[in-house]
Amino acid sequence: MQKLQAQDADRNGQAWNDEAYRAWINRFGTPEEAAAKIKRDPIGRLGGLADYLTDCNDQCVINLLGSHAGKALALSLLGANVTVVDISAENAAYAGKTAEALGVSLNYIVSDVLKLPIAEHKGRYDKVFMELGILHYFIDLEPLADLIEQLLKPGGTFIIQEFHPVSTKLVTTRGKRQIVFGNYFDQSLHTRSVAFTKHLDPSHQSEEREERTVYLREWTLGEIVTTFAQAGLIVSRLDEQPNMKINDIGLPKLFTLVCVKPGGTKQIQRKC
Repeated sequence: MQKLQAQDADRNGQAWNDEAYRAWINRFGTPEEAAAKIKRDPIGRLGGLADYLTDCNDQCVINLLGSHAGKALALSLLGANVTVVDISAENAAYAGKTAEALGVSLNYIVSDVLKLPIAEHKGRYDKVFMELGILHYFIDLEPLADLIEQLLKPGGTFIIQEFHPVSTKLVTTRGKRQIVFGNYFDQSLHTRSVAFTKHLDPSHQSEEREERTVYLREWTLGEIVTTFAQAGLIVSRLDEQPNMKINDIGLPKLFTLVCVKPGGTKQIQRKC
């Protein structure tokens, strides 16, 4: 399996610390404006994850690669005790100011998720969730799956909503058309600009745009499900969703995987 060299992993991290704050202002407005939108409809801000993140009141929840923390802050308003882990200090700054405007507490850890000190977090969380455009940043999924298994309490739930591999590996959208291309089983690494750059004003972008290029590994659905199952998690459900925004041609756009850590209420539960 291909591995990133240390300097390349550092490049991925640096890409997410270059002008992210400005990008989120362009996308969501100031932190105060973002807070107002979240406060107005916290359940709506959860989007497609709302049905999977029910009964979070007083639960310990951790959002890995939580970015600007929009969904984490919505959960905070709904009564969850939320921790976010993300590599970007600029994401953390935007999230922190949004949390302040909302009047909620948010524990935001700026770290590579795979370097999270597990001794401080092992078995603490009722739910671990991740969403949209994150798995391809991992060149090896096994360490991530092992981390998630350790973070969860016995009986805890892991939820990931992600772009379906069919849509990322085989389909491109041009206007209102979907065009099929590519090799579903391709295991090679690819480079791409980090997601937030589309929200930057080109006139304000730095000339060193290569610094915002990251390495990606696009996984198949079989690889994803198998890795989390082999980490000791029980697959509870796998839902696939079509593209609801354009004239769909019958191909999946998203999937949601729900896994449970074996165990249950008889186990001693740690507080957040």
